Amino acid sequence: MARSRKARESDIEEIALALPRTTKVPGWGGLPSYQVSRKFFVGYRTPRPDALDPDTGERLTDVVVFRVPDEGDKVALVSGDGPWFTTDHFNGYNAVLLRLAHLGRVSRAELAEVIEDAWCSQAPKTVVARWQDASTD
Repeated sequence: MARSRKARESDIEEIALALPRTTKVPGWGGLPSYQVSRKFFVGYRTPRPDALDPDTGERLTDVVVFRVPDEGDKVALVSGDGPWFTTDHFNGYNAVLLRLAHLGRVSRAELAEVIEDAWCSQAPKTVVARWQDASTD
């Protein structure tokens, strides 16, 4: 199996829009957000007081939010050695955060898996089943 290259910012949109029924809509502060059947699954976030640069104390301007299927998936991502994190604002919400500055720490394949899982967690079950069936053909 060929090794996947490092993820790039353009991969976020490419992967998200390749999934059935996905639309790109203005999200927080007009930043890009991706929905399936009008449900958010990934999007850029405006700077907030709960996510600060550890070196400067400034609000992070490069944060992307990804839905996750459940708390177990969230814990697995944020407790690993990868770049995924969360903040108190997301306690009780199935989502993880990633800084664009750290996007290269994940492969395109890993990014695709997280985005696809996010999409699956929000898409209608019949749409997910058809997509999964088509993906295995």
